[in-house]
Amino acid sequence: MRNLFAQERVPHRLSGYIIFKMSFFNWIKRFPYTPAQVALHVYAWSELAIIIYGVLTHHLTANPIQAMEIRTGRHAIALLVLSLACTPLTTLLGWRDLLKRRRALGLYAGMYAVLHVIIFMDLDNGLAWNLLIQTVIQKSYILYGMATFLLLVPLAITSFDIWKVRLGKKWRRLHQLVYFTAPLAALHYAMAVKGDIFHLSGDISAPVSYGVVIALLLVLRLPFIRRFFASLRSRIVFLFTKVLPNPQAEPGP
Repeated sequence: MRNLFAQERVPHRLSGYIIFKMSFFNWIKRFPYTPAQVALHVYAWSELAIIIYGVLTHHLTANPIQAMEIRTGRHAIALLVLSLACTPLTTLLGWRDLLKRRRALGLYAGMYAVLHVIIFMDLDNGLAWNLLIQTVIQKSYILYGMATFLLLVPLAITSFDIWKVRLGKKWRRLHQLVYFTAPLAALHYAMAVKGDIFHLSGDISAPVSYGVVIALLLVLRLPFIRRFFASLRSRIVFLFTKVLPNPQAEPGP
């Protein structure tokens, strides 16, 4: 007589799939990096990899030095904006892992800013100080770039934990300079491209987009705005927990 309470045999293919699925998810859990970390590092190094590939294959336009200047500067601004977005996104989404990525994003932004300045001073102007001074006088947007770089350097240097201990409460005040650094970087970018920012003509769509995003992120950092969205997120989560039915226990045999 067939035992009705005997466990049904799982097909061989299905059991293999279940074992593979469990092994895969166990491997994911043991993986030392989160998806946000992997995406961050891949994106940060991607631009440098593209530049190196372009140099080796001679595919960096007719003016490779100018192309490297533009690429490193643009990527530095993008990484700076992403570091500025970590706190507002955490407030909106509750994804606290983003707060742990601010330092890495800021350091990568500083690295690309250093590369940008080295390319401008050495490869583009040959460290000729007379030529550099003349270029700065003729192109005022370089002054905004220099101010951005001088503000970014101490932020990158003091981003480590040891400086938090040494500076104490001053560390937080120092790193609030990023609220001035990001708009300055966007202004430098907007003035460097060919176009008229006041008449929205020319190649200014990218810098204007960065400026709008930076302004929005700064608004989201205002205390009453942060409290509003944090409260709104809590209410939405509460409503979902009330609406969704709780799983009921299966009746026994």
